[in-house]
Amino acid sequence: MRRVSVRVRLAIGSTLLALVLLAVALLVTRGVVDGMLTDIDASLARADLAPFAEQIGDGGGESLDEPAYGVLVRIVDPAGQAVVDTMPHELHEQVEHRAPADTEFRAEVHDVPYTIAGETVETAEGTWALWAARSSESTELALHGLDLVLVVGGLLLLALFAVASWLLARAALAPVERMRRAAAELPAEGDTVLPVGEAHDELAQLAATLNDFLRRIRASTAREKQMVSDAAHELRTPVAALRTRLELARESGADADALRAELEAAERDATRLGALASNLLALTRLEQLAVAETSDADALAAAVGDAVDRARLLAPAADIDLELALPDGSCAPLGSANLGRVVDNLLANAVAATDGAGSIRVALRAAEGSIVLAVDDDGPGMPEDFLPRAFERFSRPDDARTRGAGGAGLGLALVQGIARAAGGEVTARNLHPGLRVELTVPSCENSHPADGPLTSPA
Repeated sequence: MRRVSVRVRLAIGSTLLALVLLAVALLVTRGVVDGMLTDIDASLARADLAPFAEQIGDGGGESLDEPAYGVLVRIVDPAGQAVVDTMPHELHEQVEHRAPADTEFRAEVHDVPYTIAGETVETAEGTWALWAARSSESTELALHGLDLVLVVGGLLLLALFAVASWLLARAALAPVERMRRAAAELPAEGDTVLPVGEAHDELAQLAATLNDFLRRIRASTAREKQMVSDAAHELRTPVAALRTRLELARESGADADALRAELEAAERDATRLGALASNLLALTRLEQLAVAETSDADALAAAVGDAVDRARLLAPAADIDLELALPDGSCAPLGSANLGRVVDNLLANAVAATDGAGSIRVALRAAEGSIVLAVDDDGPGMPEDFLPRAFERFSRPDDARTRGAGGAGLGLALVQGIARAAGGEVTARNLHPGLRVELTVPSCENSHPADGPLTSPA
């Protein structure tokens, strides 16, 4: 059934439903007509008894009139004797053990159906039992004819309904087919979308939903293409440099100092490649992250402190100051590993901007309903026109902050991805001199107010 089209399934389903409803209607109609004809036969039988009941009630039970030809009655006096009896013997067995008061039933004798009615008449001598029977052959013939009409008429109606269901299903699904053809012709890129009808119906809502989905898919595809292109561009330079360094190292085999210098340069290129790959992997995992982690105040403070210790180890000449001001019960929807990665990237940028010998300040504090991480340095800052693009992937300013080898332009993009995954945001602004990068994420519901007990500063 699943292999047939929706049009066929709709037609079959509606036809089966119509069949059930039509069958119920026909059975009800037949039952009503059958009851009406049975009531007519019973009324005629009681009409046959009416003269005898009237005569017995007037005291003439001893000399009852003979019934007309073909009238089947049985009159029993109070003594139990049949005074008048024109019923076949087979019908006697149907009535002799029944109480006649207001009784109506059907019986069949030699394949002939009868409707039998009974009643009683009270006199001074006792109770008279009166029975009358009417042949129901005409009723049966009428019912057989009705059955034929109902079956034939029902089948014709069902056939017409099936055809109408097919046509209606075809007409109803025609816009869907047009939408399918239009979707098949849509280009993978560009702004062309599905047409949305003027009527605010389900099809228009479906087209609008598909258009939104199409825009998201195109935007995601464009971002992936751009990322692949940028990654290929960024990888090409260090790979080429690494290959050149290795070639020079091979040619400098006799000169130990030259060999050592080339190997050190190759190591730096390999480190840059590793950092680029790590950041790309981290960005990809952020996009696939379904459930945000949660860290308490101790975990947050430990992650920031560890990142600062790593930066002090790698840049011993830099003056890196750490300030922690978190309430003991505060928490944030941010994993401690991700927070450490954020601080690592921000401190690496700050150290690079200050040539590894500047002043850097890291502060982690609680604000109104949020947790704020701020990293300040006294470097040259960023060009004002670059600040709006500072968190884009592979974007770098052409100034003193990227002197030397520079980075791949993924650090701040990774910071922004982590912030947004936690429901927060990150901003950058010049301090004149220096730069401040500030990460803000919402506090957990069980966080304490910002004026609660503070953790010990490092």
